[in-house]
Amino acid sequence: MTKQEPEIRIYAACLASYNSGILHGRWIDVRQDIETIRHEIKSMLKESPVAGAQEYAIHNYEGFEGAPIEEHQNIESITEIAEFIAEYRALGGKLIEYYANLEDAKTAMEEDYAGAYAYVADFAQELTEETTEIPQNLQYYIDYERMAHDLEINDVLSIETGFKEVHLFWRR
Repeated sequence: MTKQEPEIRIYAACLASYNSGILHGRWIDVRQDIETIRHEIKSMLKESPVAGAQEYAIHNYEGFEGAPIEEHQNIESITEIAEFIAEYRALGGKLIEYYANLEDAKTAMEEDYAGAYAYVADFAQELTEETTEIPQNLQYYIDYERMAHDLEINDVLSIETGFKEVHLFWRR
């Protein structure tokens, strides 16, 4: 069984129709090439009940996992965001939502990603055990949950994407 690709799409609405009180538009898969998307928008505008329609706006979107899409955002940036989300799924969308732009989200994935853990405390324990030799008689006295809390305040960004699924990024 293969994993189904996520559906990432926009609803392009005809503004001439909208301004005339008519809802006319089309859902468009943005995982296609840019020219195909533009062709679908042009076709939707040609089919408009208002003659000579030329302008559209994005009135809805799905599959962007929390990443915001603006009403008049350019198709190139939308397809770049869709590619990032297709690769990283919910984590990609939440990163774009947090950083408010794709470039910072990409930088975080490429340069700051520390890994996925069930809990931040697991990361704190792993980090401590890799960097410090803990005497056997003291290992049960270490409060990794409190250390995790401090890490989140000062050093790491944690993004939860599911049950026992936390992704950590070093803060700069």
